[in-house]
Amino acid sequence: MGVRGEMSRPAVFLDRDGVLNKAIVRDGRPYPPSSLDALEILPGVEEALGTLHDAGYRLVCVTNQPDVARGKIDKALVESMNARIADRLRLDGVFACYHDDNDACDCRKPKPGLLLRAAVAMDIDLGASFMVGDRWRDIEAGRSAGCRTFFVDRRYSEKRPSGYDYAVTGLGEIADILLRRAT
Repeated sequence: MGVRGEMSRPAVFLDRDGVLNKAIVRDGRPYPPSSLDALEILPGVEEALGTLHDAGYRLVCVTNQPDVARGKIDKALVESMNARIADRLRLDGVFACYHDDNDACDCRKPKPGLLLRAAVAMDIDLGASFMVGDRWRDIEAGRSAGCRTFFVDRRYSEKRPSGYDYAVTGLGEIADILLRRAT
């Protein structure tokens, strides 16, 4: 039960770069945009998230942003990008990890810390929720948190995830799948 007597709600957790906004792909690997001007919401994302929101899902972005720890981008700029995305896409929350792998934090995907924090803060039922990502780290984080997973296959030249529940090419397919499950 929720804090105010309401039932926990399911969520769709969404990676940011490559899922919500266009990733900059160099040598087959995705990178985040480096400025607000370079931030481009992917086609169909607004419509798909509107459908999922209307169906009762909480929409939560969970994103690794290690370039902050690496000194390549200012945290305030990343937070401005996150705020722009959250506002435009009507997200219920954005949870970001600003660490690099060697920081050994519990929030950097593939660890499930961001999802677990969001679940507590927003009264989310993880077992009824889904993680959407375009990299193996996203899928592993979702599985570790007890969510079902959607792999958005962007055909990057890097390690591929395993054990995902669905492979899709975009968020429109996810909305269709989840709405069919509900009927």
